[in-house]
Amino acid sequence: MASMAESSPSSRDRSRLGVDPSNPFSGLALTHALATGGDALVALVLAGSLFFSVDPSGARWRIALYLLFTMAPFAIVGPLIGPAMDRAKGGRRWMLVGSTVGRAVVAVAMIASAGSNSLLLFPEAFFMLVFAKSYSVAKAAIVPTVVHSDAELVEANSKLQLLAGLSAFAAAAPGALLLLIGGPGAVAGLSALVFLAASFASLRVPVTVVAAEAEDEEEKAELRTAGVLSAASAMGTLRWIVGFVTFLLAFALRGASTETGLGMATGHLLQNPDGSLETSVVTAPGVPPVWHFGVIIALTGIGGLLGAAVAPTIRRHLREELLLLGALGLAVCGGVAGTVFPGLVGQALLAGAIAMAAASGKQAFDAVVQRDAPDVNRGRSFARFESRFQVIWVLGAAVPVLIAMPTRLGGAIVMTVAAAAVVLFGLSLQAMKKGQVPPRLPTARGITESVRKGRKPKN
Repeated sequence: MASMAESSPSSRDRSRLGVDPSNPFSGLALTHALATGGDALVALVLAGSLFFSVDPSGARWRIALYLLFTMAPFAIVGPLIGPAMDRAKGGRRWMLVGSTVGRAVVAVAMIASAGSNSLLLFPEAFFMLVFAKSYSVAKAAIVPTVVHSDAELVEANSKLQLLAGLSAFAAAAPGALLLLIGGPGAVAGLSALVFLAASFASLRVPVTVVAAEAEDEEEKAELRTAGVLSAASAMGTLRWIVGFVTFLLAFALRGASTETGLGMATGHLLQNPDGSLETSVVTAPGVPPVWHFGVIIALTGIGGLLGAAVAPTIRRHLREELLLLGALGLAVCGGVAGTVFPGLVGQALLAGAIAMAAASGKQAFDAVVQRDAPDVNRGRSFARFESRFQVIWVLGAAVPVLIAMPTRLGGAIVMTVAAAAVVLFGLSLQAMKKGQVPPRLPTARGITESVRKGRKPKN
């Protein structure tokens, strides 16, 4: 198991948020607060720039390409260099530092491109997203090294989520004012300063060896227990939904969604195999005002805060699996709201419910891993799952990017996917309670092995 800090976020001398300035957790907490504030400012930069004003249908192929490139580091590079960074002293911390420094550099480049509506903003947004996802993986691996016990691990994750939500709100107010006064370029400059501050704060994170030794067979087996795999499947579904809803609403807020144009677009494409499509076919007249974007961001932040705040309390009364099942149920409710209510109301309810479900579900999943895989290295296991979840997030985001759809149809998709996950996870819990093997969705490896076995000649 990775070495733990001698003190913990539950020390006696703490701030109201439970962060003790004298212990190692405070360095990670400060870094996370600043990094999240910088991300909120970047969102404002994109909202007030070319990124949210270009032709929606023309931008889809670019965004799809960026998503593909975003997934590549986690699908290919991560499995190759991740274990080496785990075993290197301070490897994960330097990834943390590098991701914040990288975002500061990209934010500086955004000053000119956001202010002049340059197309360079698109690759810059891509690199910003790559650094943000790399930061998430590094943070997931570092958290276990700055707490003292398993119970404090869940508490620390909850505090980090609360700090992230509060810092996003704190950055949004001055950022929005600066956007009105100086434009997106000025906000990009402020975000660069915030990321630079996060880089210095990350140097306070302790240098530790996350995994001194290579993974052995016993550790692999513990990560493949029925409870961990079932919980990972449920959490992966939530992350897919988060990615899907993020880009579904992003296109809707840019005027790329309509309640009636999807069928017309399909018929037009069938008549034009060359793929040409007029924007008016799938785009509703007019673009929602910018304040709609602010409402969605606010409801997302509030939902994340509520999920992080109530999850530890609920977990004291219910098993972790039931908390995760409840998070999936909340996602179903969010999908229903997004389907039933049109316009901003449905979009806001969908965003808030999914944010709350994802935040509380993350707490439940972390608790399942720490309980059912007690002997594995926490840093390595959380980093591995986080890498997989980031790939799943991209796969979810790719759907509304590649397929233009109204938000109410997107809400129906969320409702259906989340409901299926509720049923599958519920059946898994019942099977494990009876000592049986829980049902699992077929994997690519399993399908390949079945095909090979079916082709073997009979003796």
